[in-house]
Amino acid sequence: MTDERQGDALWVALKRLPRGSGVVVRHYMPDKARRRLIGRIRRIARRRRLALIVAGPEKPAVRARADGFHERSQRIGSRRMLRTVAVHNRRELVAAERVRADLVFVSPVFATESHPGAPTLGRVRFGMLARQARIPIIALGGMTARRAASLRAFGIHGWAAVGALTPED
Repeated sequence: MTDERQGDALWVALKRLPRGSGVVVRHYMPDKARRRLIGRIRRIARRRRLALIVAGPEKPAVRARADGFHERSQRIGSRRMLRTVAVHNRRELVAAERVRADLVFVSPVFATESHPGAPTLGRVRFGMLARQARIPIIALGGMTARRAASLRAFGIHGWAAVGALTPED
């Protein structure tokens, strides 16, 4: 996941992603600057065979020639693109299944700098959600490679991060 706090470290983080993974562009900035940023990320994603997901409604993702869009809504658009949804509890998981999302990001699993002080799911509640899911799950929130490995028993499809992949200054 991208974030404004990454600055130029974003480009290093993109190079660290394994082929076949993906990037969710979450930068919220003026439209023209965001389109330019997405274009630059898209070129890297295509070259490295990364899925490109744009946070927000479907139409801007279509205009950006992304592979999909990431929304927090029960009306997540057509099926012509990958549709990912943020999920924080059982009710949101059921809603994502109802609209047949392709992938859900369940968060925050652990404490995260992206949302300081926010309540977390923890391993137990995350595991309960993951085991009930009929959609592939990506674990998000305070994730590291070690923490992701500890969640594999819950059948996660993968994990996402901002800070864990962003090099320190």
